[in-house]
Amino acid sequence: MSRKILARLFIAAGICVAGWLIYRTLSQHSFHEIAGSIMRIPARNLVVGIGFVFLSYFCLTLFDTLAIRYVGRKLAYPQIAIASFTSLSIGHNVGGAALSSGAVRYRFYSRWGLSAEEVAKVILFCGVTVGLGLVALAGLCFLIVPSGAARLTGFSTTGAFLLGTACIAAAAGYVLLAYFLRGSVRIFRWTFEMPSVGIAALQVVVGVANFLCVSAALHQLLSAFEEVSFIDTAMAYVGAGVTAIVSHVPGGIGVLEATIAFLLGSSASLGALIAFRAIYFFLPLPLGLISLSVAEFVARRDEEKSLVSKAKS
Repeated sequence: MSRKILARLFIAAGICVAGWLIYRTLSQHSFHEIAGSIMRIPARNLVVGIGFVFLSYFCLTLFDTLAIRYVGRKLAYPQIAIASFTSLSIGHNVGGAALSSGAVRYRFYSRWGLSAEEVAKVILFCGVTVGLGLVALAGLCFLIVPSGAARLTGFSTTGAFLLGTACIAAAAGYVLLAYFLRGSVRIFRWTFEMPSVGIAALQVVVGVANFLCVSAALHQLLSAFEEVSFIDTAMAYVGAGVTAIVSHVPGGIGVLEATIAFLLGSSASLGALIAFRAIYFFLPLPLGLISLSVAEFVARRDEEKSLVSKAKS
């Protein structure tokens, strides 16, 4: 059996599990209860939450900005921002972000002169930045409030503190590796090099900033129903983010909500979780699709003009 078939079966199984999780969660409540729960969110919390979503997507554009610097290319920030937002607003919902958002990134960056190898490096760089952000934020949360981390994860306070230390050490180790390691690593026919120590340090900073913004958006919605600390919310989102990535379920749908609900217990309102998915995943999607459609239309028009010009000459 080929790897493609196995991968598709794995993804299909993940979707089935996500569907079951959603059914199990939603079946306990009627449509009116869910709608009423969402309507209970004050406009202020919703607006502030959307603001943090905007800041998160801004941080994500910095992922690509650093990646373009890493591969040694120069592109205007508006170009990078459009490519980043379009690819991630679609990739977050489709799933398999490295492939789905990577394909969209390739459509943009290849037109602007990047080779397939350089686009691959951009995708890998952004993926590493996501991992660094999750690890570093988890470490900070575990070190700042080890007792809270122990309560959420089931570890002892000492175990939570040691795990937090290991996470911070891993992020710091990456930066040190960038400082000391000179040379390249070859994977198949592509060659990858460690970034400069400055870029590596910025990867950690913007990675953490992104997930702080996402956690803040979630916290705004959760706090409309129950008193929940920001640190607890951030730790729950980090755990849910890791689970969603490992599951490969499109958009982490069901997995994200179920993990947050499991870690936060009664503090995780169903209405808040549904509203969070709506503003972080669903709201940017049509904007990303419009951006992609316009870009494809402009590219096709330019190609046709080029062909006409060549035919006349």
